[in-house]
Amino acid sequence: MIMDNELIDISTSIKLQIGYGIGHILNDVCASLWFTYFLVFFHLVLEFSASQAGYLMLIGQIVDALSTPFVGYNSDHSNGAFSAWYGKRKVWHLFGLVCVVMSFPFIFSECVGCSGTHKWAQMFYYAAFIIIFQIGWASVQISHLSLIPELSEDSHVRMQLTAIRYGFTVFSNLFVYLITWAILHFTGNCDKEQVGPGDAWKFRQIMLIVMSVGLFASVIFHISVKESNITQQELESDVQHCTILRKLLLYQIAGIYMSTRLVVNVSQVLIPLYLHRTLGLPARSLAVVPLAMYLGSLSAAGVQRLAPRSITRKLNYFVGSACSVCGYVWIYLESDDNFKEYYVYVVAVLLGFGGAKMLVTSLSLTADLIGENTQTSAFVYGLMSFADKLSCGLAIVIIQLYAEQAAFTYYRDVLVFVCGSACLLGLILTVFLPKPTHNILSTADSPSINNEDYEAEEHGPNIR
Repeated sequence: MIMDNELIDISTSIKLQIGYGIGHILNDVCASLWFTYFLVFFHLVLEFSASQAGYLMLIGQIVDALSTPFVGYNSDHSNGAFSAWYGKRKVWHLFGLVCVVMSFPFIFSECVGCSGTHKWAQMFYYAAFIIIFQIGWASVQISHLSLIPELSEDSHVRMQLTAIRYGFTVFSNLFVYLITWAILHFTGNCDKEQVGPGDAWKFRQIMLIVMSVGLFASVIFHISVKESNITQQELESDVQHCTILRKLLLYQIAGIYMSTRLVVNVSQVLIPLYLHRTLGLPARSLAVVPLAMYLGSLSAAGVQRLAPRSITRKLNYFVGSACSVCGYVWIYLESDDNFKEYYVYVVAVLLGFGGAKMLVTSLSLTADLIGENTQTSAFVYGLMSFADKLSCGLAIVIIQLYAEQAAFTYYRDVLVFVCGSACLLGLILTVFLPKPTHNILSTADSPSINNEDYEAEEHGPNIR
C-alpha cells in the first residue's frame, strides 16, 4: 500500500520532470526550423545564392560552438544577488530566452526596410540577428542541461530527466513538421509544385506559431522549476575548472558524446539525401521516413523513462548502438523494391530508437561525471557541446565537398561508414569507462562518480 507521503513525492517528481522537460521546447522548435528549413528559406524564398545561405549558416554554427564554453564558464560563476535569489542556471536561461525571442523572428522574415537592397548588404542584417540568436540558443541549452545535476543527486532521476527532455525534443520536431505541412498544404497552389519567393509569409506564420508555443512552455518552466540557492562551494569553481581539464575521463566522456552526436545529427542530415539520390524514392518518403525515425526516438525516450535502476549506463548504450549498427548494416546490404517500400521504415525506427538511447545515455554519463559538484556543470556541458558542434559541422562540410561528382551510392556509403564508425567508437569508449573511486570534478575525497550506477553494475547486467 502506498503511503500519502509517497504519493506526494511521486506527484512532485512528475511535476518536476514535466516542468523541467518543457523548458527546452523553444530551443527545440527553433533548432528544427534552423536545420531543416534555413537553407530552403534563404535560397529558394529570399533568393540568396547557395553559397551566401551556407555562409550565414556557418556563421551561426561557429558562434554557437564558441558560445557554449563561454556561457558554461560564466553560468558557473554567476553569484550576484539576482542569481542567488532566482537561480544561477535559470538566470542564464532567462537571458537566452530573451535573446532568442528578440532575434529569431527576424531570421525567418524578409529584411525589414531593406528587402530591395543587394544580397551581400542584407547578409550583415541577417548575420547580426543570427549571432544574437545563437548566443541565446547556447545560453538556454547549457543552462537547461546544467540544471539536471542541480535538481537531483539520484542518478536514476537524472536519467529520467534526460529522457523526458529528449522526449519533448522529439515532440517539438514533430510539431514543427506537422505545422509546416499543414500551412504549406492548405495554403498551397495546385499548379505550384515548388517553394518560391511568394511563400515568405507562410514561413513567417510557421515561425510565429511554433515560437508562441515554445515561449508559453518556457514561461511554465520558469514558474514551476525551482533552483537551489548558491552555496559557498562555488568559491572553489576556478580550481575545479582547472582540475576538470587535466582529467582523462572528461575527454573520454566528451568522445562518447561527440560520437553520439555524429551518429544522430549526421544521419538526420543525410537520410533525406540517401532516400532521394540512392534509393530514388518520391518526395513523400522525405517526410514519412524522418517521421518514422522520430517515432522510434520517442519510443526510446519512453522506454528510458520507465527503465528500472538495474539497467546500467553501459547496457543502455550497448542496446542503442547495437540497434543503430544493425540499421546501418541493413541499409548497406539492401536496396531492392521490398526494402524501398516496406523495410526502409523499419530501419528508420531502428535508427531513431538506437540514436535516442545513445544520446540519452551519453547525456546521463555527463551528469554522472559532474556528480555532486554542480558548480561546474555548465562548464562541462559547454565543453561537450563545443566538441559536438565543431565535429558535426566539419563532418558535414567534408562529406559535401565530395558529393557533387560522386556515384549514386555515395550517400548510402557515407551514411553507413561515417555513422557506423562513430557508433562503434562511442561504444568502445563506453565499454572502457573506468570504475572511479573519486569524483573527477572534486579536488578532495568525495563520493565517486555515479556510485549508485556502478554499484548496480556489480549486482546487475554488465557490459564489459
